[in-house]
Amino acid sequence: MKALADKQGLTAVILDGVNEVLKSNCQLSSLNSQLKLSWIGEVMQNYEQRYASYEKAISSLAGFYKQHGYKMMILKGYACSLDWPNPKHRPCGDIDIWQFGKQVDADILISRELGIKIDTSEQHHTVFDWQGFMVENHYDIIDVHHRRSSAKLERLLKKLAEDDTSMVKISGEVVYVPSVNLHALFLVYHTMLHFTSTEMSIRQILDWAFFVKKHGNDVDWTWLLNVLKDYHLIEFFNILDAICVDDLGFDCSIFPDMQFTPLLKERILNDTLCPEFSEPEPADIFKRFFFRYRRWKSHEWKHRLCYDESMFSIFLSAFWSHLLKPKTI
Repeated sequence: MKALADKQGLTAVILDGVNEVLKSNCQLSSLNSQLKLSWIGEVMQNYEQRYASYEKAISSLAGFYKQHGYKMMILKGYACSLDWPNPKHRPCGDIDIWQFGKQVDADILISRELGIKIDTSEQHHTVFDWQGFMVENHYDIIDVHHRRSSAKLERLLKKLAEDDTSMVKISGEVVYVPSVNLHALFLVYHTMLHFTSTEMSIRQILDWAFFVKKHGNDVDWTWLLNVLKDYHLIEFFNILDAICVDDLGFDCSIFPDMQFTPLLKERILNDTLCPEFSEPEPADIFKRFFFRYRRWKSHEWKHRLCYDESMFSIFLSAFWSHLLKPKTI
């Protein structure tokens, strides 16, 4: 269970569950004490202490930008953690930010003022280091280069991202967070991207479930469902909800009505726990090219589920985008 929790990015939240079970079931009190102490120490160091550093870095970066007249919205990890029962127990990685269309100017500023090197080799964001964390400064909210449909969706996301009424304070600094509808659409799409390109994790499904539990009453479900239908994502969305209810124990009343194929749901869940394609990616660039092609072919069933585009069209778009940014190969 510990090994599976580590793999899924759930080391801390599973420990929370273990502690709850131990409180109510004395038969499990014989759980190896050394394992439990080691587990607790790992959570404190790799989750709670790191989260404190994560918040400090986000606050100081937002403060720097604010001094120079730039707003900063936080995407993905930190924004998701705010919906978890214990935000410190969601693993944190990069700091993903959106600067309301001012990304280029903000990069020039931070490079000129602080001498920070900006990496421009990625496709839809720049990268730089800030207080031990990698920052991804997005000029596109999603990668528009791999799918023809992405550019149209990006325009909708950027329109939603103009809303600057949602914010939190971290160490006294204002940090903007996505509006409810922006976050709902982005979470579904971003989870789908992981599902179709590499693999989806239970942690990402929990990001969605905890978001719906906290903000479901504020989501414009009619609008969201219509958008998902337009982008061929409604079946994936329904299966995502079904996993939340059937397998993770969330209340079905907080989700829209779900119509899905049970066998397909089981395949997706099994692929999440034990990916059908699980070979390690080689370091050699030529071997990596063929590895990614085989992985892409093995995920054809996922593409058919989530995209209303031919595999050939998707291949050409991805191939061209990698040629534009060779480092991404």
